[in-house]
Amino acid sequence: GEVRTFVTSILLFMVFSAICGLATSLPMLVASRLMQGFVSGPMMSVAQAILLRNYPIERRGMAIALWAMVIIIAPICGPILGGWITDNLSWPWLFYINLPVGTFCAISCWTILRKRESVRVTSPIDVTGLLLLIIGVGSLQFMLDNGNDKDWFNSPTIVAAAVVSLVSLVFLVPWELTDKHPVVDLTLFRRRNFRIATITICFGYFGMMGVNILFPLWLQTTLGYTATHAGLAVAPMGLLALVCSPFVGRNMNRMNLRLAVSFAFTVFGVAVLWTSTLNDQATFAQFATPRFLQGLGIAFFFLPLNTILLSEIRGDQLANATGLSNFCRTMAGSIATAVTIWMWNRRTDYHHVVLTEHVHNSSGGWLHYQSMLDAIGLTGVHAYQYVDAIIAQQASTLGVNDVFVAIGCMYFV
Repeated sequence: GEVRTFVTSILLFMVFSAICGLATSLPMLVASRLMQGFVSGPMMSVAQAILLRNYPIERRGMAIALWAMVIIIAPICGPILGGWITDNLSWPWLFYINLPVGTFCAISCWTILRKRESVRVTSPIDVTGLLLLIIGVGSLQFMLDNGNDKDWFNSPTIVAAAVVSLVSLVFLVPWELTDKHPVVDLTLFRRRNFRIATITICFGYFGMMGVNILFPLWLQTTLGYTATHAGLAVAPMGLLALVCSPFVGRNMNRMNLRLAVSFAFTVFGVAVLWTSTLNDQATFAQFATPRFLQGLGIAFFFLPLNTILLSEIRGDQLANATGLSNFCRTMAGSIATAVTIWMWNRRTDYHHVVLTEHVHNSSGGWLHYQSMLDAIGLTGVHAYQYVDAIIAQQASTLGVNDVFVAIGCMYFV
């Protein structure tokens, strides 16, 4: 039953959130986070399925708009609340905050929806497919999470994780296509709308997560922003989306959905390329304005794409379709986190080398800058330490700008 699954998922998420907050070591925290993700996996896809099942076909656009509001509100509240908790309370409260929220959600959902339960069906569990999925995705996630720290494929551990993931996922595909009760219904990809929409969502979410991870990280590590202020700089992305989403939801039937999604990608590309022109001298307002513009694209991204995605899906396939789509989207976000951090590190190292090459006694620019440092009393080793800090800051900024240019071009393509 979808309602029972949803409420159980919320309750288990609360339990492992509490364990995360009580963690006494990093391995315990990582293990608790792993279980937190495991038990909360059904939450998003089942919530979407429940919404769609309780709305008539002609009002599905509004149902998807309501569901999208969850994704839209998160970028507003999450970074601000998380930043404030980090700056003013201890880190365990990032997890304890889930307990009162989860309690309210579980009680509300069970009270309102328990009489609207879906048809309960007993079917065999595809144990082989489930094990292949867990091993394959788990190894892939381990590789993505640890690749930057272990220098990627120069590490035997990362190579081993990549091989295990590849073998498991390659075997998973034919097994799921031939099993009578597959844990992942890959036949959904035979439907053109579902296939294209899922791929497009993955690319869009890849860019979105890459920017959402990199932007606040750069503000904090390079520009000295606090977690709260970095969260406030990210938050405007949700404001315009919040205003436009109901309008898009009400007028979905009048739109050419493909053009709406193309418009969304154009807005994303403009916003990210705009961000790539900013440097460490930019004001808070200059950082926040492109994020505000990006919110317009979000409203025209999630709603039309999800409508396209579900346009050929039968009612009994909704949970499978939304689950598979959300899984692909989540994996795209994980890959984006690893890839964008790797790109930023590499481009920062490159720019650091290039900028350092200009610090020598035959460089007119360096001689002029050196005389300015002499005038304020910075000479010898102290001058070089100061200059190295400046170069590191500028290299980091140039590196993040390069990543944003790449993401912006991907959006246009």
